[in-house]
Amino acid sequence: MAAKEYTNGEVTIVWKPELCQHSGICVKMLPKVYHPKERPWIKPEHAKSEEIIYQVSMCPSGALSIKK
Repeated sequence: MAAKEYTNGEVTIVWKPELCQHSGICVKMLPKVYHPKERPWIKPEHAKSEEIIYQVSMCPSGALSIKK
């Protein structure tokens, strides 16, 4: 499965589904951004860029990253 990108206009979240361990840290840290049952499931426009960058840095599997 190919990586998917989601942007808020300032930062872009890259999600690599094959790496995702479904730890749920993303949903616990930013529930207003991550909605696993919806499509698209990542809505970065619902948080500040700094919040997103910090949350993505906490992803244990590396499935989430920031595109610069």
